[in-house]
Amino acid sequence: MNTLPRPFLFVLIGIAIVAMIPPVIIMRMRSTNQTQPRIHWIQDMDNQPKFRAQHANSLFADGRAMRQPVSGTVARGELRADTHFFQGIANDAWATMFPDQARETPDLLARGQEQFTIYCTPCHGPIGYGDGPVNQRALAVMGDPARSKGTTWVEPKSIHDADIIAQPVGQLFNTITNGVRTMGSYKSRISVRDRWAIVAYMRELQQRETANRANAPSVGQPNNQSEGNQP
Repeated sequence: MNTLPRPFLFVLIGIAIVAMIPPVIIMRMRSTNQTQPRIHWIQDMDNQPKFRAQHANSLFADGRAMRQPVSGTVARGELRADTHFFQGIANDAWATMFPDQARETPDLLARGQEQFTIYCTPCHGPIGYGDGPVNQRALAVMGDPARSKGTTWVEPKSIHDADIIAQPVGQLFNTITNGVRTMGSYKSRISVRDRWAIVAYMRELQQRETANRANAPSVGQPNNQSEGNQP
């Protein structure tokens, strides 16, 4: 019986062992987590050269990589030509009516109550009298010179003050959008429609509290349970 020469047999065994190395490496790489990226032979557009923020770029005359938008360009959907909806302005004055995109409906009021509770209640309180927990905490700190260390605190405005009630809805929307006095802007945190929803809920709170004050008995006025009305 013819047999393979011993050297040739060793060569075949060596080739078989070497041939098993790539599959073993592949299996190991697929079954373990690596801190380095995988071997990526075909790059396509996965890795591209770029300039990071605040880096230099000799392509431009000013040498800066960060570029301003081309003058006059507007991102699609960001024209915001409707000044009533986006700015609270109608006919070059503060809008007195809600825009068509934010009509006063039960759903809008419910949304306004939710957003008011999240963003306004901490300072202005649940009803809007300026008695929120942030204000109460600040007043407590201001009452202790050792803790206040000369710091001042401007109390939140009550939305039931006569001057706030007299403001048009567009002005209230602008206050939420851009802030006023020590109150900051909320346009980056609250969407446009949600800002209108908050204004609608504020109007609801104002009307409710005005009605409550009108129906409350004045000092010294007998109520329905006075002695003259008791059986």
